[in-house]
Amino acid sequence: MPVARFLTNPSITELRYKHLRFLITDSPANENIQSFIETCLKYDVTTLVRVSEKTYDAKPIEAAGIKVHNLEYPDGSAPDSIVRNKWLNIVKENKNGCIAVHCVHGLGRSPVLVAMALREAGMARQESIDFVRSHRRGSFNVRQLEFLQNYQSGHRLVNKHVGCLIM
Repeated sequence: MPVARFLTNPSITELRYKHLRFLITDSPANENIQSFIETCLKYDVTTLVRVSEKTYDAKPIEAAGIKVHNLEYPDGSAPDSIVRNKWLNIVKENKNGCIAVHCVHGLGRSPVLVAMALREAGMARQESIDFVRSHRRGSFNVRQLEFLQNYQSGHRLVNKHVGCLIM
């Protein structure tokens, strides 16, 4: 893809499932940060999760009212338990907003986290993988696919409220 496209508008993919909303993007740069912020605001993004190394200043994003979290983990790999727990806590805390998540190209680390959240919200294992891939072609490498196929959901994002309880 031409470099000029990355400078003007990062690739954006919106995913919705039940009460969850995600925006998977490739990494913005200082040169296109205003355009990136405008896009985030258009999608009502309340939180941004950066899983790649820092390549831009997050202050303008935070000044726009979007909370930024850094959950960097190695490119091409699956997240460790610390990143997984932090990610799922961020998703739990942002049930009513859209969460933007990016790595470098939005094809590996970011889609892995979104697929994990979909599993935790009740989506079946293969369905979560296929759902992300149908919206974000090229997502996941072999190692990440293996992680997702073996990932055991604790159903941490399932709405467990069943209504009125009389005791």
